[in-house]
Amino acid sequence: MSSTPSSAHLRRIESIDLLRGIVMIIMALDHVRDYFHSDAYLYNPLDLSQTNILLFFTRWITHFCAPVFVFLAGTSAFLVGTRKGKSELTAFLLKRGFWLVLLEFTIINFSWFFNIQFPLLTLTVIWALGISMIVLAGAIHLPFKVILATGILIVAAHNMLDSFHVTDGNTFAAFWKVLHEYSGFQLSRFFIFVGYPVIPWIGCMLLGYCFGTLYSSSVNPAFRKKALLYLGFPGIILFIVIRAINIYGDPLPWTEQPNTVYTLLSFLNVSKYPPSLLYILITLSPAMVFLAASEQYNGKFFQNIISLGRVPMFYYIIHLYFIHLLALAAAVLTGYEAPDMVFNTWITDSPNLKGYGFSLGIVYLIWISIVLALFPLCLWYDTYKKNHRNQWWLSYI
Repeated sequence: MSSTPSSAHLRRIESIDLLRGIVMIIMALDHVRDYFHSDAYLYNPLDLSQTNILLFFTRWITHFCAPVFVFLAGTSAFLVGTRKGKSELTAFLLKRGFWLVLLEFTIINFSWFFNIQFPLLTLTVIWALGISMIVLAGAIHLPFKVILATGILIVAAHNMLDSFHVTDGNTFAAFWKVLHEYSGFQLSRFFIFVGYPVIPWIGCMLLGYCFGTLYSSSVNPAFRKKALLYLGFPGIILFIVIRAINIYGDPLPWTEQPNTVYTLLSFLNVSKYPPSLLYILITLSPAMVFLAASEQYNGKFFQNIISLGRVPMFYYIIHLYFIHLLALAAAVLTGYEAPDMVFNTWITDSPNLKGYGFSLGIVYLIWISIVLALFPLCLWYDTYKKNHRNQWWLSYI
């Protein structure tokens, strides 16, 4: 079939949804591991002194999820902007950004902890998306080159701030943690833990917005594919070079381990909280290569994943509740009490669940079963959205 501009543009959008759908499936693996893997309650899966190769990569592969989400959210904002004026896009980004922050504090936090008192509020990926959209709402009015330069500067230079700390008790301390320090602070009766300090995530979204120009309907597909490869492969090489120098780009230097394989794991073990320059390079660069290769993917299998990628917020919310409810049932069936799955700490820090959990093989089976169980519901919702485009609220879930 010949490629008209509209059909080519459709495939380009579908390649983005395909990538988003894949990382959503991978994301569920990490959350299933948190709630079901016995070793999750004992040590960090990236701790080279205790982990094994399969467990390390089970955690490491999920590093792709958050940066791809945030980056592609910026790309989607650009594409929305091609159909709306900047004033309308600004209003949309502001409303959606504040909505996501509200979701993080309420529905998302409850899904993690099942604690109606909300003693612990964690600011994670939905929070980072929301704040980044709020910033982008203003940034889109700047010249394109300024947006691009700002995004590059933030991503490339923010690790210079790694050694800067503000002492607790200082009025600026909480604000600084929100900006760039993986830490928490007390606010009235709530403890706020900032899992996703926003500075580098804002940089990711600004770059994603600029990246959207490659998906304008006027861009030649051959040129776009070449540009994606020119961005992706050099990005991977740049990661290798900077990481090998071992001076800048990540607060955790790699070290020589007892054998070559574990030395490679150390080399790959980059920091997510906040996402370092090297973390962003090794996640977004392969994503570019994937996008270059994926525009011709067809067939029912890929279309199902594309449909999943079109309903990310719906999937995100229901998969968290589904996983937590199943974990509660698993805990009760294996001799624990239901309140043990109600948390006032992070899940894997719960002292009540030491000894709970299953092998990594069982975790993989649970993950696959959950994704397959959620597919029909997500496909239904995707169809519902396509058939009810006039309902404004659907763009927020």
